[in-house]
Amino acid sequence: MTILPGQSALRIGRVSEPGRIYLVTTVAWNRAPLFRDYRAARLASRVIDSPKTWRHATCLAWVLMPDHWHGLIRLEDGDLSKVVGKMKSLVTKAFRDDGRVSPLWQRAFHDRALRRDEDLLAMARYVVANPVRAGVVDRVGSYPYWNAVWL
Repeated sequence: MTILPGQSALRIGRVSEPGRIYLVTTVAWNRAPLFRDYRAARLASRVIDSPKTWRHATCLAWVLMPDHWHGLIRLEDGDLSKVVGKMKSLVTKAFRDDGRVSPLWQRAFHDRALRRDEDLLAMARYVVANPVRAGVVDRVGSYPYWNAVWL
């Protein structure tokens, strides 16, 4: 597995704070549009949307794009890298069980801790509106691969 120079830089200074909310982005292997296929997107979405996936955290809002995933995660305890790694691992396992043998995710992920004064609902709207901004659909309700706890 090739690690690009910028990937290790994503881990520099990463701190996990219980109770903090993080905006997380993780990318499909080689930025391949794996989730453009509805079967793949549905399989990944079932795992991502399962409460069992998010031990030690709560996924407040998420969207699965054709080649990446965004999520707002409230860390309950533990380490953000382990929480995100667990989600990626469970999705990968579901794909392996379905016959996929090649890698699914890039190793690294990007995160940004939200400031306490940031508008959480506005950030959640930003996350789930990603398919609209990317031109995939005209409105959020037309895109099936997202969820938010406020629904």
